[in-house]
Amino acid sequence: MDTFIQQIINGLVLGSMYALVALGYTMVYGIIGLINFAHGEVLMVGALTSWSIIGLMKEAMPNTAGWLVLLIATVIACIVAATLNFVIEKVAYRPLRNSPKLAPLITAIGMSLLLQTLAMIIWKPNYKPYPTLLPSVPFDIGGAVITPTQVLILGMTAVSLAVLMWLVNYTKLGRAMRATAENPRVAALMGVKPDVVISATFVIGAVLAAIAGVMWAANYGTVQHSMGFLPGLKAFTAAVFGGIGNLAGAVVGGILLGLIESLGAGYIGALTGGVLGSHYSDIFAFIVLIAVLTLRPSGLLGERVADRA
Repeated sequence: MDTFIQQIINGLVLGSMYALVALGYTMVYGIIGLINFAHGEVLMVGALTSWSIIGLMKEAMPNTAGWLVLLIATVIACIVAATLNFVIEKVAYRPLRNSPKLAPLITAIGMSLLLQTLAMIIWKPNYKPYPTLLPSVPFDIGGAVITPTQVLILGMTAVSLAVLMWLVNYTKLGRAMRATAENPRVAALMGVKPDVVISATFVIGAVLAAIAGVMWAANYGTVQHSMGFLPGLKAFTAAVFGGIGNLAGAVVGGILLGLIESLGAGYIGALTGGVLGSHYSDIFAFIVLIAVLTLRPSGLLGERVADRA
């Protein structure tokens, strides 16, 4: 039972980070029908930016409380990531908005590789240890343990999701986003500025990705220029799993994917004598993706849309 509780905790923490990144995918897709494959690299830029800020602050203000350093680093990482995604949308995606779907898709993949290369040049390709800024003494929950960093991840995810849901459902920007997703031309006739709404969507997605990047780095204790590729790919899987374009689906898909991956690595690894253990945990995400695309392409919460005549 202790092992089960521990795997559930690990799965919720992992799934929370997937959910934050998946929301960026699903918001952009819901509004302009684009899969932004550079989104994982925005997570990476956020994590590396926070690492740099923490290093500077430790040199300039060595006596500053760890939680305050992490907070300031996260805020600056969000600003940098939001600016980056805003520029990406304006420079790389906006000129191709009315092009065939393949053109922006190829551009997104190219932008992903470009950001990885630039990050490798700026921050160097070696793995860098991420400083431990929060207490490391874990809490005991029914025989399982959870660290203060993991508690912070769950709390930050809950707050971020609550703010996002409020923003989308109860604000003027949220109404404009929903109108643009429904029909951008009609929304423009009603006074909505689709370009502004799309840019705002990219900025919001980047902020969520940067928060996830900082939490990912704090949880695993290392950063590197290619660290965003696999989390980004799994978050895309989570978005498809829950129903691409559906905000609640992205959250559900992220949490479920984290639980599946954690339980799969823990129990299937034990049953196979470690052959399919933690080193092969990535396969569970892609087994889920294949199963969902085969059995329910619209995802768990996605709507089945009939083809128009």
